[in-house]
Amino acid sequence: MSKNSMKLIAQNKKAYHDYFIEEKYEAGIVLVGTEVKSIRMGKCSVKESFITVRNGEIQILNMHISPYEKGNIFNKDPIRTRKLLLHKYEINKIQGSIAQKGYTVVPLKIYLKGSLVKVQIGLAKGKKNYDKRQDIAKKDQRRAAEKEFKVKNLY
Repeated sequence: MSKNSMKLIAQNKKAYHDYFIEEKYEAGIVLVGTEVKSIRMGKCSVKESFITVRNGEIQILNMHISPYEKGNIFNKDPIRTRKLLLHKYEINKIQGSIAQKGYTVVPLKIYLKGSLVKVQIGLAKGKKNYDKRQDIAKKDQRRAAEKEFKVKNLY
């Protein structure tokens, strides 16, 4: 595996449905050995997880990493709080944005980059219900257009 190859482990599709993603950051994550092995096997979920800033550190909460089968006593709590690794200026920028009304930070995906486990986080602004309906209508229109194009090209 080359240094800049990427293998997607988990993705948070609901984040794109519930939020407008304005900026994306790549963060490292502090893990123990059995958690890394479990992630490499693809046993990880970020669906219900969220990110907070405490004491100048960014932490991810409720990220579920299934216990490694052969890990026995070395396994940690599957939903423990984990520290994310970012540059200080990125943390300050995120902290300033969160202070504004309506902004939050959500995990978007977890992937392997070379031998490292990375988390892509996004600075997001919440969508209202009418925004969600507009997105669904656009997707339906696009699907209908693609279907019609496909049918047209068959004959």
